[in-house]
Amino acid sequence: MVFSVNTPIQVALSEYMKKPEHFTGLGKFYQHKRDEFLSFIKGSSLKPLPCYGSYFQLLSYENISKQGDTTMAEELTIRHKVASIPVSVFYKDRTDNHLLRFCFAKKDETLEKAGEILRKL
Repeated sequence: MVFSVNTPIQVALSEYMKKPEHFTGLGKFYQHKRDEFLSFIKGSSLKPLPCYGSYFQLLSYENISKQGDTTMAEELTIRHKVASIPVSVFYKDRTDNHLLRFCFAKKDETLEKAGEILRKL
């Protein structure tokens, strides 16, 4: 015997997915967000790496500091109030290429403020 559990979240998601306009424009939406984030950091010493199909942008900080990515991410969060994810945490051997991962699925004002801060590094 198979039981089907329909939680309120499952029902709501099912209803949402019935309308393609809810999700067919997501690619363009996030591409615009990425391009906007990149425009806000333009002129900084951070170097963006090509990133597609994601709402994360990788940035190299090798022109700013030689410290490890975990330390750099902590410093950005604590001192500058800009959160990022150190890429080394995704590697079993903790390979550190001085890259940080930034989420650009944010409000425009948040991205603009982050850009202001990152340009000053």
